[in-house]
Amino acid sequence: MEKIIKGKAFVLGDNVDTDQIIPAQYLTYNPSIPAEYKMFGKFALSSVPPGQMGLPKGHQAFHTDDEFVSPFTIIVAGKNFGCGSSREHAPIALAAAGIKAVVCEFYARIFYRNSVNGSYLVPVECQTRLINDIATGDELTIDLENHTLTNHTTKDTWKLQDLGEVAPIIEAGGIFEYAKKVGMLKS
Repeated sequence: MEKIIKGKAFVLGDNVDTDQIIPAQYLTYNPSIPAEYKMFGKFALSSVPPGQMGLPKGHQAFHTDDEFVSPFTIIVAGKNFGCGSSREHAPIALAAAGIKAVVCEFYARIFYRNSVNGSYLVPVECQTRLINDIATGDELTIDLENHTLTNHTTKDTWKLQDLGEVAPIIEAGGIFEYAKKVGMLKS
C-alpha cells in the first residue's frame, strides 16, 4: 500500500451504488483474465447519471483519452458510497480504471470490506463533507501516515480518519495474503 497517494480528484455525490459503479450487465467479465479485467475499468461509473458525474459542474467524463483507464486517481464522494448489492466487482472496476483511493464521509460496509479484503483500493473516511470543497480535476495528496488530505489546487488540508485495524490487511495485499503473513493460512 502506498503511504502517499497523489492524483486528480473525481467528485461524486451521495449514495453512489454498486450498480452505478459497475452495472450488472458487465458482471459476466472475469477479473482474473487480463483482457476482461480491463473491461471493468472501461465500464466503471458508467451508470452514474451524467449530471452527477464530476461535481460540482456535472457532465464531466470519467474517461477521457483512454477508454479503460481514467486520468483520475482519487474519488471524493459524499455519504453511503458503494451502497446496493454486495458485488465485489465494484471496487475491482474502480481499481481497473486506475483509482487508488476513495475518500468519503462513510461507506456502505460491504463495499468497504470488499475494498479492504481484496486490497483493490484504499477506502478512507473523512468527517468533513469534502464534496463541497473539492472539485473534479483538483490535484490531491492523501498522506496515510499523517491522516491528511491536501488539495494543492486550493491549498486546503483536512484530517482523515485512521484506517485502523484494516491497514495491515491492505498493506499485505488483501485478506488471504494477510492471513498467510500472520500464520492463519499455510502457503
